[in-house]
Amino acid sequence: MFVLIPARGGSKGVARKNIRKLGDKPLIHYTIDSAREIFPDEKIIVSTDDIEIKKVVEQTGLKVPFLRPLHLATDTSSTRDVILHAISYLENQGEDHELIVLLQPTSPFRTATHIEEALCLYSHDLDMVVGVKETKSNPYYVLYEEDQLGNLQKSKEGGFTRRQDCPKVWEFNGAIYIINKGSILNSGFQDFKKIKKYEMSEGDSVDIDTEFDWVFAEMLLRGN
Repeated sequence: MFVLIPARGGSKGVARKNIRKLGDKPLIHYTIDSAREIFPDEKIIVSTDDIEIKKVVEQTGLKVPFLRPLHLATDTSSTRDVILHAISYLENQGEDHELIVLLQPTSPFRTATHIEEALCLYSHDLDMVVGVKETKSNPYYVLYEEDQLGNLQKSKEGGFTRRQDCPKVWEFNGAIYIINKGSILNSGFQDFKKIKKYEMSEGDSVDIDTEFDWVFAEMLLRGN
């Protein structure tokens, strides 16, 4: 098992967010600190293309073993490609890991306890255990799509008149992915069939992608 923290230099929503200070420390340090509560440093890999991110990571004493190739750090680069690159690097070092714990640095409120609880849900017959939150945008109730005439139609028909009666629907929160190596070698996330959810609260699920997300995270840190 190894931990992968992907942190590319480019960011559209919040410039340089991975190393921008949230509270008293850079955003990426929150994820490193959580991982270190469970895993030794030699099991934690930060994959970045950016020399400044590398320096900020190594302020914690954690070594960054490589710089990711630039073609794996574009807007169109897939997370799967980043994972495969890390697997290949480790195999070249003589290491073989059957499980990948992917932790995105944009989830500062994911804790070591969350990671441990999610790991307890994993079994070798699964493709993945993934962190989720219950979505507010329930397709049975508030989501609509345009038909060929431009008219809005329910995304998912169910005949429900109250939101409380709709089936629960989950969205990936980006905080935790516990991935079977064999599954990711054979296909992308979109083709996984055996996925188990690890439910997290809305506050713990904050995923910083916009300036609004950043302000909200600062408010949570202050306890507002």
